[in-house]
Amino acid sequence: MTRIPGPPPLDGLKKRIADHRKAKAQRGSDFVRETFCLSREEARAKAREWFDAFPKAAYWTEVESWRQLEGDRIEFTMRRLPSAD
Repeated sequence: MTRIPGPPPLDGLKKRIADHRKAKAQRGSDFVRETFCLSREEARAKAREWFDAFPKAAYWTEVESWRQLEGDRIEFTMRRLPSAD
């Protein structure tokens, strides 16, 4: 009876994936991030400014994280792509 060959070795693919991940880690994130600490109204205005300047559909703009601090202050991080290619 004829023997069915097993799957091909994946060593080359594993190496390419590892090299790609290592290069990406060294290069850093593909996103531009900026953190702000503003009053609630100023924070809303700053977020609106980012969304107006960098539309979500083209730049994937979003409020990545936020938290409320004492005194009605908001600390938040805005994230977007560097360009809309």
